[in-house]
Amino acid sequence: MTLVQLRHLIALADAASFTRAAAAVCLTQPAFSRSIRALEDELGQPLFDRVGKRTEPTPFGREIAQRARQIVFDTDELSSSGRSMSAGRTGALRVGMSSGPGAMLMTALGHEMATRHPSVRLTIARGHTMVLVQSLRERALDALVLDIRAMPPSPDLQVSEVVTMRGAFLCRPGHPLTRWKGALRFAALRQYPLASTPLSDEVARHLVERYGPQAHPRESVTLRCEEIASLVDVARESDTVVVAIRAAAPDLVELPVQPAIALPAQFGLVTLAARAEAPALAIVRDLMRRRMRDADAPAR
Repeated sequence: MTLVQLRHLIALADAASFTRAAAAVCLTQPAFSRSIRALEDELGQPLFDRVGKRTEPTPFGREIAQRARQIVFDTDELSSSGRSMSAGRTGALRVGMSSGPGAMLMTALGHEMATRHPSVRLTIARGHTMVLVQSLRERALDALVLDIRAMPPSPDLQVSEVVTMRGAFLCRPGHPLTRWKGALRFAALRQYPLASTPLSDEVARHLVERYGPQAHPRESVTLRCEEIASLVDVARESDTVVVAIRAAAPDLVELPVQPAIALPAQFGLVTLAARAEAPALAIVRDLMRRRMRDADAPAR
């Protein structure tokens, strides 16, 4: 028994004529008759009776036709769902984001899904890098967007869409440091609370090389939080200086600390190397390309 035979059965039940049913499925009448006969042979009973000029289902044929309609409907629905999922229009997407990417992408991704892909079930998880990586390995998440320098390299993880974004020391407009006369040294920043998300060893090393042991995050950071958005809010309402991606807080003032230092973050999309990607992940890739760039960088 094949799906094609079931479609022929339904066509004949609807048309009540071998000639009309064969035309409806684009077959010659002899070929259509052979298909129905083969189905009857397999099921062991007649499916249709000739009543005058009409062909009508037997009682057994009516029951089989009803079940065939459900099978064909379910099959068509499954095929349609598969095509929609492949195109990223339906299905589920579970994304983990560390603090920096989350500040730039979480709201934008939610808006993108709600307005353009409402049939995709989106889950966004936030947390520490290694917690998110473990969830990815356990198949609880489909992908991560992370500062990849905080993630130890591993052969089971695949990193793509890597972007580098500039970090800076930021404060509110009107902060006393914005009126500083002369060269602004790191020591001056230490007069005020310094906030940051957990910084990678690479960033900590750069800070120490540039400003001395006092700049190590263990010594200098007084307010640490996984959520950069919360730290930026604190900086907006107080004299706190925050170390953050410049693009994450465009309303804050960048402090020209001397000597100047580049505080770049490298963000990437992380998936399991041996696992097929969720089709809707293409939406995240596109959003990263559009949103994760410095304000003064050319659009891509």
